[in-house]
Amino acid sequence: MDIKEAIRERHSVRQFSSEHIMGDVRTSLENIIQECNKESGLHIQLITDDPECFDTLLGHYGKFSGVNNYIALVGSKKLPNLDELAGYYGEKIVLEAQMLGLRTCWVAGTYGKGKCKADVDAGEKIVCVIAIGYGLTNGAVHKSKDLSKLCGVAEKDMPSWFAEGIDAALQAPTAVNQQKFFIDIDGEEAVIKAGFGPLTKLDLGIVRYNFEAASGHKCRNAK
Repeated sequence: MDIKEAIRERHSVRQFSSEHIMGDVRTSLENIIQECNKESGLHIQLITDDPECFDTLLGHYGKFSGVNNYIALVGSKKLPNLDELAGYYGEKIVLEAQMLGLRTCWVAGTYGKGKCKADVDAGEKIVCVIAIGYGLTNGAVHKSKDLSKLCGVAEKDMPSWFAEGIDAALQAPTAVNQQKFFIDIDGEEAVIKAGFGPLTKLDLGIVRYNFEAASGHKCRNAK
């Protein structure tokens, strides 16, 4: 499976089996987390065999079951782009997990924040967590807004690399599937802008990673 297949096949999963994350799969997951922390300055952590974080009223409200493992996206409050970094590198890990046979779900609110076992140093905060494990299903495709509402380039006018990036961006997970972003092209460069509302900066990072990973081109933030 390559990155484009991972983007296409990855969907949110909320029900997981009791199978442990072990061996080469765990090693690969820990390696990509370490790599992301080194690149970003974040303090992302893999927490395993901890059923308490999702064993709450919020977790049950979110229809989660069997969640024993999660990734905590932690970083310094001083980082001006903390939420976007968490989204960008969290999505990089999510897609690597997909290629390793694991399933995931981004979770911002429906988990027990007070029960999260992540180490949060002074001056840091948990942006959100990602439930991870062996899914009981592969999830389902989410509906997308019309292309014209998310992109400033007509499909017939898109360079091939831009079309691939847009396709991946449309498949990116966003909070309650809000898709509050807009991507345009400026010469040979893609430009992305976040909409207004909660979690839009986190979503911006997720969408930008999908675009860049699929297109092989950078996507800069609009000024």
